[in-house]
Amino acid sequence: MILVLSNLRSVSGFKATGHSCILISCLAMQNWENSSSRRHAFRTLAGMLAASPLLKAQLDPFREHHRIPKLDELITALDFEPVFHAKLPRQVYNYTAYGVDGEFTLRRNRQAFDWVDLVPGAGSIAGTPATATELFGTKMAYPLLVSPTAAHVAIHPEGEAATRQGATAASNTPMIVSNVASLPIEKIGAAATGPFWFQLYAKEDPALNRETLERAQTAGCRAVVVTIDQQASVYDRAIHDANLSPVSPRRGAPREVKVRNPYRVRDFRLFQDWKLFAELRQMVKVPLLAKGILTAEDALLCLEHGLDGVYVSNHGGRSLDYGPSTLEVLPEIVDAVKGRVPVLFDSGVRTGSDALKALALGASAVCLGRVPRWGLGAYGAPGVQRVLEIMQAELVRAMTSTGRSSLAAIDRSLVRTDFP
Repeated sequence: MILVLSNLRSVSGFKATGHSCILISCLAMQNWENSSSRRHAFRTLAGMLAASPLLKAQLDPFREHHRIPKLDELITALDFEPVFHAKLPRQVYNYTAYGVDGEFTLRRNRQAFDWVDLVPGAGSIAGTPATATELFGTKMAYPLLVSPTAAHVAIHPEGEAATRQGATAASNTPMIVSNVASLPIEKIGAAATGPFWFQLYAKEDPALNRETLERAQTAGCRAVVVTIDQQASVYDRAIHDANLSPVSPRRGAPREVKVRNPYRVRDFRLFQDWKLFAELRQMVKVPLLAKGILTAEDALLCLEHGLDGVYVSNHGGRSLDYGPSTLEVLPEIVDAVKGRVPVLFDSGVRTGSDALKALALGASAVCLGRVPRWGLGAYGAPGVQRVLEIMQAELVRAMTSTGRSSLAAIDRSLVRTDFP
């Protein structure tokens, strides 16, 4: 056996140290002594040699070695989602990705953009299209905002502060800060100098609403968006994740939510009606909008109750399953409003061309929800900046390709629709 090892030392490429040879020799001799079969001892020795790092036996030249791409390698907003998915736990990814119930509306939001064609422009335009606009005194380089979404700390340690920093770096893109943000509104407000708005989930107790709104306005928000949809949503993916996740002894089992009705429907938002806005108007010194409008009738009620804007949204498919996509209902809402107040739009937007389609159907500005979250989770504030800049550049290219030199030149002649 020692002779075999000595011969191996002379083999080209095998440069085992003295310690390695002694170890292999000892183990092999032990097997030799304790085994009734020399063949078994040789198999043991061969196994040791095959696994030896000195022979580089563990390197697999055919194995794919994954890596996280550099930020400047990503060229569309959709490129950010796989990185976001790869870097975060499944439950955290699913919170951003899921829709309500069977997710029909989530899919329909995206499918609706396939039902709208952009009409190419005849000839070219001189220079870069003018994309600047203004909403409620907020000057914007592009008609794009960051939608309100919750719990950014779950996807990046710096949370909403990083989101706001990235949005500000991307041509001062306004961010609508969620009422259920994971950081205090004061910290988010102080994180950057760019404009921000605030989104409110109203409470039954007016005193709680007053306290929340006073803090947001003191922090510098320039408008308040009140969410009126997502009344009793259930998310199948979240339920599956909860059932499959081990229960931590420290955390204990999930608490059962007590409700006041026989249908086991969470009723913490079921109190809302249009009278709510009369109360809120007394607390708000900035423009006030309603978010979650999906019908012309509700849009007219917004005007009737003195709101300053209409926000067309189905919460990104997270409010009511088998409801319409926002792009389908946008034209009828714009027709009902008749330009009296701005109409904001979100849900399903992934590209600059998507944004252009919504603008052509009458939106005053387009809000982005999941896309900035992908950027934040993948790369932090620089990821938010990059993904927004990609969307801005795509919007400019789409306007150029359709021959529209400014936002004022965008109208319904730019699109052909084939909604079912």
